Amino acid sequence: MSDSREWTPQAIQAEIDALKHKPGALLPILHAIQDRVGYVPEGAVPIIAESLGQTRAEVHGVISFYHHFRTSPPGRHVLQVCRAEACQAVGARALEAHARARLGVDYHQTTRDREITLEAVYCLGNCACGPSIRVDDEVRGRVTPDAFDALVDELRTQPLEVIG
Repeated sequence: MSDSREWTPQAIQAEIDALKHKPGALLPILHAIQDRVGYVPEGAVPIIAESLGQTRAEVHGVISFYHHFRTSPPGRHVLQVCRAEACQAVGARALEAHARARLGVDYHQTTRDREITLEAVYCLGNCACGPSIRVDDEVRGRVTPDAFDALVDELRTQPLEVIG
């Protein structure tokens, strides 16, 4: 997610209204809100609960159970490290440790400069090319610590517009 968007109760209600008639609507609603806003805002929980006839605790329980859902705005880039067995077999654990140390954050945290949010993911479907990561919507395979460092440097480099 490269840009968080502001949310309003009306925007949340629109996502709920579009999906609340479906069986098991809570998960599709949470996905739609996160897709629209970049995360599931705390203020959305009572709106969702009331609209679905559930308690706030039930809605919060689902949000906190699934690691996919964020409850705060992500950084400018979301970087996910695959933790599935195939990637672990070819060095993903060492890459995870390197990523956490290089970024100075743990999973589900965002770097101090708000550039990168680090997340775990449990399969990117790139098993033959592990260890794999996803940056925003791009999957990369055979990622080494050096390749990771180059990627982070690239993500943090922003072109300056010179007006003259």
